[in-house]
Amino acid sequence: MYQYTEFDKQFVRNRAAQYRDQLERNLAGTLGDDEFRPLRLQNGWYVQRYAPMLRVAVPYGEISGRQLRALATIAREYDQPTPELLHAAQAKQDLLGPVPLPRGGSVHSVLTVGYGHFTTRQNVQFNWIPLVKSADVMDLLASVDMHGIQTSGNCIRN
Repeated sequence: MYQYTEFDKQFVRNRAAQYRDQLERNLAGTLGDDEFRPLRLQNGWYVQRYAPMLRVAVPYGEISGRQLRALATIAREYDQPTPELLHAAQAKQDLLGPVPLPRGGSVHSVLTVGYGHFTTRQNVQFNWIPLVKSADVMDLLASVDMHGIQTSGNCIRN
């Protein structure tokens, strides 16, 4: 398993601190959304229909138990939308109707929270983390040598 050097660790911690500063400025209204967007995307944060979505890099496709525990903490404690947001998102999902099954019948999509999933590009994706808590998530990731750098937006990816 690749071991982060001290340089790597410091880089990720610095990026998390920079993100926190820019997020606070954005939430305070002193940094516009257009100016904040590039940094948000460079760190793996998309804003999709209802909530920010985070992609976390899994370098070389290898992950330690310590990192898995941190990802579980993110799912359990941060991947939690407000009830109003989840209700609005589910109402929109319901408008799409049932999903047909290949052998007949159908199922209704039910949105769930408190979990992440692996993507085809060896990332872990979370879909309901409130943007106001995103800097805390970045700090938690940095503490276990993880990040979302170059997992979204217009950039070179794995």
